[in-house]
Amino acid sequence: MSSEGPGGRMAPVTSEEFRHACGRFPTGVTVASVLDAEGAPHGLTVSSFTSVSLNPPLVLICLGHEVTTIGLFRAARYFGINVLAENQQGLSERFARKNGDRFNGLEWHPGATGVPLLPGVLAAIECAVVQRFISGDHDILVGEMVSARVAAGEPLIHFASRYRRLASG
Repeated sequence: MSSEGPGGRMAPVTSEEFRHACGRFPTGVTVASVLDAEGAPHGLTVSSFTSVSLNPPLVLICLGHEVTTIGLFRAARYFGINVLAENQQGLSERFARKNGDRFNGLEWHPGATGVPLLPGVLAAIECAVVQRFISGDHDILVGEMVSARVAAGEPLIHFASRYRRLASG
């Protein structure tokens, strides 16, 4: 853990300490998606997703600068959020892989804005980008929700570097 350094200042938190501490906060798991200029779908697993505002209905996602699709999200007018159900761990793992066409052979359909949406998700959300900014080593994209479809079911949860399920009860 961090401790006081020279001059009574706190020593910086290491990347490992940061990941360990943040990993103690359970999150849902989503696949963020966009289309490229040729209309091909792209996406990646994102757990940094949250609601921002009710009026207007805003959400945000955070994408690391090392993400191979960061340029596509930076150029996009719209992005999609696919909230994964507890039985979709395989989709999360597929979209978390580096490189390769994550949509190859995968069923999907275009939403009203054209963004790729996945079947069987708990929520399929379409957003118009309203703000982009850089903070640290991530881009933060704020989107206004322009369409949403929800379904019944239980969420896929990520906690302490492992996938989890809600307890029955």
